Amino acid sequence: MKIQPVILSGGAGARLWPLSREQYPKQLLAFQGKSTLLQKTVLRLDGLSTLVGQVAEPLIVCNEQHRFLVAEQLRAIAHESAAILLEPEGRNTAPALTVAALASLSQEDDPVLLVMPADHVIVDSEAYHAAVKTAAELANDGMLVTFGIAPTAPETGFGYIRKGSPINATQSYRLDAFVEKPDTEAAQAYVASNEYLWNSGIFVMRASVWIEQLTQFQPQMVAACRQALELAADDLDFCRLDADAFRACPSDSIDYVVMERLGANTGGGLAAVVPLDAGWSDLGAWSAIWEVGESCGDGNVSKGDVLSHNCSNSLFHSEHRLVAGVGLKDILVVETADAVMVAHKDHAQDVKKIVEQLKADKRSERLVHRQVYRPWGSYESIDVGERFQVKRIVVKSGAALSLQMHHHRAEHWIVVKGTARVTCGDREFLLSENQSTYIPIGEKHRLENPGTMPLEIIEVQSGSYLGEDDIVRFEDRYGRKGDGRRDEASGQ
Repeated sequence: MKIQPVILSGGAGARLWPLSREQYPKQLLAFQGKSTLLQKTVLRLDGLSTLVGQVAEPLIVCNEQHRFLVAEQLRAIAHESAAILLEPEGRNTAPALTVAALASLSQEDDPVLLVMPADHVIVDSEAYHAAVKTAAELANDGMLVTFGIAPTAPETGFGYIRKGSPINATQSYRLDAFVEKPDTEAAQAYVASNEYLWNSGIFVMRASVWIEQLTQFQPQMVAACRQALELAADDLDFCRLDADAFRACPSDSIDYVVMERLGANTGGGLAAVVPLDAGWSDLGAWSAIWEVGESCGDGNVSKGDVLSHNCSNSLFHSEHRLVAGVGLKDILVVETADAVMVAHKDHAQDVKKIVEQLKADKRSERLVHRQVYRPWGSYESIDVGERFQVKRIVVKSGAALSLQMHHHRAEHWIVVKGTARVTCGDREFLLSENQSTYIPIGEKHRLENPGTMPLEIIEVQSGSYLGEDDIVRFEDRYGRKGDGRRDEASGQ
């Protein structure tokens, strides 16, 4: 039996705002230790082969805006051989799984797919591996399997699974029914009955079985995904799905489009649920971050530069500045360079309402942080005013920005650390620390780091328009083409 891990790395960055943003969602963040949630999801597979046999390198399905961030994080944990499928836009979990299943079958194979969100926490890897082994054996026999979490509270933010009859001696059950997120009274009844589990969003099934079942219920989705994959183009280390075909695909979740129709009470009976007791959390709100965090006294969880007095059961998260709390109970405080969020824990799920308001107001705080990551490094806006902007730019060793020009702004570069190779018009020259240069409006230019240490420069922009879409690219080693309006995520 061959296991093909499939990691779904989507998300809009709404529920853990302001730390999570649309172009930097939570799976790319590290909440405990140095590894991000995506990296921990990949590393969680280590040792699984001793129980189930062959385990392939994971297949990642992610939004094309996140492609370089995902690739860099995989490289950092020595998993750069993982395949990455790029979605032009999110269409929910069912299309993402479908293109992964079709890609697996195109390799003349029919592996058991282990489908995992990239942004969950699982504390006990051994218990997780044991549950995967049970699920994989059921999937190998043609069942579609999900994991259920024993509820610890009447949570209204999760979907529930009603257990059916036991399956032989496997410590698993027929899946009787999926239940929508309940109100408080219903959730209390579910927990008291001991018949329900939380829906984990983790699935195991053969690739061919998924395609067979999906074809019965939603053939249009299969056809659109198949066309998107057939017309896909290789782009550096990525497989870029055809945009028009994928956008024509119906948007739906794995649960709704197939799994709930296979429950025992709907006449299907092909679905199973395996209980999972491994310290699982989907980190679906800041209250969940508080729950999994390490308390530093009086139930408070703190990260960063934090002082508190007479506070209890609260979360304080500081990224840049001192955060001080006095006399607070059950409060969430999250500080970043450009935003501060304060909420009561009982209303943690409503943070997404703020993100909706930011979107309606067309504010950039929902999209990116003040520090923006690029395949060559990062830049951070330090100050901005009428007709000027100041940025701190960091270029990785051996990396280079595109050969580019701007219609509306000039730039002054001052090197503060490292060595810069500068192309400006027909000239190419080196700058060392404390040296500077000037890039006129309309001049072709490029910034490179030929050294072995990071290059840091201060860039002062001046002109009538300073937006990131005022960029025309002529050459780019990262495959970004054209101007900023055609690739909003690229910048610089």
